[in-house]
Amino acid sequence: MSVRRLADEAVQPQQFAFSDANAAWAQTTIRKYPEGRQQSAVIPLLMRAQEQDGWVTKAAIESVADMLDMPYIRVLEVATFYTQFQLKPIGTRAHIQVCGTTPCMLRGSEELISLCKRKIHGQPLTQNESGTLSWEEVECQGACVNAPMVMIFKDSYEDLTVERLEEIIDAFEAGRGAEIVPGPQIDRIFSAPIDGLTTLTEEPTPQRNQVTEPPAPAAPAEGASVPPSEAGRPKSTDAETNPTMKTPATAKSEAAANAKTEGGETKDAATVDTPEGGEKTDAKKQ
Repeated sequence: MSVRRLADEAVQPQQFAFSDANAAWAQTTIRKYPEGRQQSAVIPLLMRAQEQDGWVTKAAIESVADMLDMPYIRVLEVATFYTQFQLKPIGTRAHIQVCGTTPCMLRGSEELISLCKRKIHGQPLTQNESGTLSWEEVECQGACVNAPMVMIFKDSYEDLTVERLEEIIDAFEAGRGAEIVPGPQIDRIFSAPIDGLTTLTEEPTPQRNQVTEPPAPAAPAEGASVPPSEAGRPKSTDAETNPTMKTPATAKSEAAANAKTEGGETKDAATVDTPEGGEKTDAKKQ
């Protein structure tokens, strides 16, 4: 990456100040960060300064540093690191960023760059004679399927030809840039197939309900007995689940008589064991 430096002192303004609206916005933005972390607002404040003046001046860097209580060198590091910050004057009506990454290059971005050199200036990041236009080559801007494309300020213009980009440049030069609709410059919607739809080509039909409702149960005949529900009964054939089986809880005396240890000794009937998890009960009291 090439070294990025501030513009010459000859073009640097002597001072910078946010407009009233931008100053209020800046204070609101700073308050979004926790106490002691206000320096995190440095990027949005620098970007707002660029939007106000068209580029990031030395005075703007120092002003933002003072607002955030940061050393000048720290804000300068941020401004020179991110290529989104313009460190010298650019076109007042349009700054054209031509994507030169592989997909756009394969689709003709080199011809777009040649057009910018011919119509604007032979060197990137240099204003034309009237100061209204400038250009530069940048890396991928995320519209590869619509290659080639350019960015003008915050808007992208895609699916370009040399002829169409020339028309766009002329419109911005004449102050009619707002008339150009951003996005694909051919007859397609966003990133839809260039030759039209290849799937979902049929008209949508109402969705059919695939769920078949079960028939309502027939009402019992008059006088007929209704069998009890089996929902709450255990689905097991184990002897332990037989409700007629006697247990220490239902047959206390038999349980006391049969409760013996492995050695054949009879347990004290007063301390008969109950089913697992229960407490010992006094059989005499029961």
